[in-house]
Amino acid sequence: MNSLIDRRLNGRNKSAANRERFMQRYKAQIRQAVQGMIRNRSIRDMDRGGDVELPARDISEPSFQHGSGGDREIVVPGNREFARGDTIDRPRQGQGSGSGEPGQGEGVDAFTFTLSRAEFLNVLFDDLALPHLIRTDLGDVTQRKWQRAGYTTTGSPSTLSVTRTLKSSLARRMAFGMSARGEIETIEADLATARRDEADAETIQALEHALERCHRRLSTIPFLDDLDLRYRNRVAVPVPMARAVMFCLMDVSGSMDERKKDLAKRFFTLLYLFLSRKYEHVDLVFIRHTDDAQEVDEETFFHDPKSGGTIVMSALELMHQIVQARYPPASWNVYAAQASDGDSFGADAVKSARFLADKLLPATRYFAYIEVPDAREARKTSLWSEYEHKAQAHFAMRRIHDASEIFAVFHDLFKKEPA
Repeated sequence: MNSLIDRRLNGRNKSAANRERFMQRYKAQIRQAVQGMIRNRSIRDMDRGGDVELPARDISEPSFQHGSGGDREIVVPGNREFARGDTIDRPRQGQGSGSGEPGQGEGVDAFTFTLSRAEFLNVLFDDLALPHLIRTDLGDVTQRKWQRAGYTTTGSPSTLSVTRTLKSSLARRMAFGMSARGEIETIEADLATARRDEADAETIQALEHALERCHRRLSTIPFLDDLDLRYRNRVAVPVPMARAVMFCLMDVSGSMDERKKDLAKRFFTLLYLFLSRKYEHVDLVFIRHTDDAQEVDEETFFHDPKSGGTIVMSALELMHQIVQARYPPASWNVYAAQASDGDSFGADAVKSARFLADKLLPATRYFAYIEVPDAREARKTSLWSEYEHKAQAHFAMRRIHDASEIFAVFHDLFKKEPA
């Protein structure tokens, strides 16, 4: 099978290195622009790139120029209006031809460039990570790490070890050369003895032919032979990896109107993009609940319009059952994010908080509860109050009332831990 290797430094994008340096230099401005783009996007458009505008004053570079002062002589073309010694008047203010009224305020020239999808996601999730993530046992994972394993006589030209090849070549030439030189020394000694003893011509001629063959064989030893080639060898070995699972629990009851569901889905969309972008081996389990809970796929979780009553306990119990059956905490890093408006029926809030503290929090690395209230200054819901009494170090609670708050809350929940 033929294969093509592209050895161009930048490929079709000839300014890739300069672009990367530019994005590193103005990371703060680009991150701020990306956060503004998130607020105005729909759920389906979260993971596409976009145009970023940076103020021209932020990207201005220092430059050298001639300052005023000193003696200068300039030559300008003559015309009918000026004579030698005349001074040049200050240019007049331009007269606009538009019919609109002049505006007010200040304006700043902007520099605009386009972020690709990969660049957009890299900037968005650059300083985020799953909290308390640790490596677990090997289990049945297929992750492999390439490591060096000596040298081999076959391989691709790109893995050729020149130093090792030259050493093999030198050893071979020395071995063959010593054998040939030893035979030459023996024949030369016999030939000298035969000439000194005046042996017959046939004996002397036979020794001379043998000596000539040895010299010819010595001269034909190649500098480099196929047997000398040595290639760097690498093998794949299994390594421990951090296996993680994220449970996404969303309330889709009747009290969750379209605005609340949109906010919750926006949060879970960011979470989904973050996990799929930053981690290769993270399982996602989607659970939605009304008065009963169901494990659903991604499409149903984000787009199915189901509604009904509210029992939060059903979702927590289903999560516990799935953890016990498929994701034992001894081998998995278990995470969970729950979104609800906090509206629960009867004693459901008390039971849910107790079940969370007794069963789920001991089995999870991190649990985040997101509440979408009716108003920004709304009073605490019963579920919020009960959860607040069960708070632990790896349990976080946040409120989101407007789309502009989503990324700030998300960033606060999943920011990288200090080293």
